[in-house]
Amino acid sequence: MNFKKDETYVLALGGLGEVGKNMYLVMHNDEIVITDAGVIFPGDELMGIDYVIPDFSFLKENESKIKGLFITHGHEDHIGGIPYLLQTVNIPAIYAPNQAVGLIKRKLEDRGIKYNNLFVYTEKNKYKYKYLSVEFFQTTHSIPDSHGICIHSPNGTIVTTGDFKFDLTPIGPMSNIHKMAKIGDEGVTLLLSDSTNALSSGFSNSESKVDEALEELFNKHNSRIIIATFASNIYRLKHIVDTCKRHGRKICVFGRSMENNIEISIEGGYIKHKDIFISPEEANRLPDNKICFLCTGSQGEPLAALSRIAGGTFRHIKLKSDDIVVFSSSTIPGNAISISRTINKLYLKGVTVYTSSSLEDIHTSGHGNEEELKLMLRLIKPKYFMPFHGEYRMLKHHADLATLCDIPKENTFVLENGDVLAIKDGVVSKAGHITADDIYVDGNRIGDVSNAVMRDRKIMANDGIVVVIANIDVKNGKLMTLPSIITRGFVQVNENIELLKKLEHISKEAINKTIKTGINYSDIKNEITNVLTSYISNQTGRKPIILPVIMDVKKNSKATTN
Repeated sequence: MNFKKDETYVLALGGLGEVGKNMYLVMHNDEIVITDAGVIFPGDELMGIDYVIPDFSFLKENESKIKGLFITHGHEDHIGGIPYLLQTVNIPAIYAPNQAVGLIKRKLEDRGIKYNNLFVYTEKNKYKYKYLSVEFFQTTHSIPDSHGICIHSPNGTIVTTGDFKFDLTPIGPMSNIHKMAKIGDEGVTLLLSDSTNALSSGFSNSESKVDEALEELFNKHNSRIIIATFASNIYRLKHIVDTCKRHGRKICVFGRSMENNIEISIEGGYIKHKDIFISPEEANRLPDNKICFLCTGSQGEPLAALSRIAGGTFRHIKLKSDDIVVFSSSTIPGNAISISRTINKLYLKGVTVYTSSSLEDIHTSGHGNEEELKLMLRLIKPKYFMPFHGEYRMLKHHADLATLCDIPKENTFVLENGDVLAIKDGVVSKAGHITADDIYVDGNRIGDVSNAVMRDRKIMANDGIVVVIANIDVKNGKLMTLPSIITRGFVQVNENIELLKKLEHISKEAINKTIKTGINYSDIKNEITNVLTSYISNQTGRKPIILPVIMDVKKNSKATTN
């Protein structure tokens, strides 16, 4: 699209229509300020994919305009894309709060990426460029050092909240409500606000309620306690550490992400009592009422510690019938089946299981519910509003909440990734669209896995693959033997011998028909694929991938494959 001189533009490369992959840009003339660079962890439909990241092509094209990347907080959906961004685009500086800086450093070290322009900010800092300036306000979230970001431009002020909730009795610092109100009083043109819990009514529970629930649970039980929670929920980890300290229990940690987050939190001073952590060998020598196991796997991930403990395949500990297992987490959409599977395995072992449904106050979200979203709208008092970080239904409902808070409906924008807003003299309008596709990360390969590859993977997973191997004497233009059929994931061979024989003869007829007019490998493969696809679909209702392999057989020489 055509970007006009002296207009300010706001756009999202990720985070709209999805929970995660947050990345937002503010651009004015030759300056770009980026907020966040996150990932999404793929669902089951993205087979073999490790992460989904934003499309950085727009940033690559405008690399010289970038002034800095500003991070709201240290969760993966806000910092997970940084290693891939740095491999693609020159980012002159990254500014992040203290906890996030520790997590980013560890992430870059793990990937062998050297980057020296990573700086810590606090809400006292302000960064000024020729056209744009950036300041911060403290928010409450499930990780320390969470901030909202305020960007001043010649055409108006843009505020992005980051992830937030309003907790009047938090474990960490309070949100800086006074600074939010001050920014609102000074005038905000456009607000971008977290929509993750827009569909949840009322106020979210205070984190201190979880502290009380944990205290009650520890008072009640003298057995071993195994707690699964999000490794990124630092305040929850702090709860558990403090509660164990009061009850004289040592902690044994399982899960690399959990170990990393605790280590960084200890270094940053967010978690005290470093001496409370012990090895599995030490834990197994302690009385049951003196130990707590803290592990990953709250979402039923097959390879996570809790899943392996439940399945009896974890080498460090074996379950006892009087063990207490606590899921101090909510269910992420799409994970209900895997969580239920893990819980069922735990019940089969005879243990007692607590979840957020059976013990309501054992978890609370780090995202604000409806009333907290309204409070943010009232404090910031924006002229225009753009909900972000949420599925479409969440964004739409958040926009409806904004109209209840006196923002005209025509001043709200429910957008998709790549949509562009223009701001001119305090007036916001939709200006166009840029490319903002999902980019798949598969191992060390970034963007190499196309939609066509994903489609093939889904077909192979659902319908399998049929390989047709044919030996052809190219010189004499004849099929040497009956083609061989090899299948994987299609049918059980022993029970479908007649079907496979039929596929051999159909392949033979297709080859003989095609080679009458000369040997053309592409034509032969296409004919085999077309006739087999049609026959298999009619007979079985399935459409496996057909992979013809043509062997060029030459007398007194090795065969070649085409």
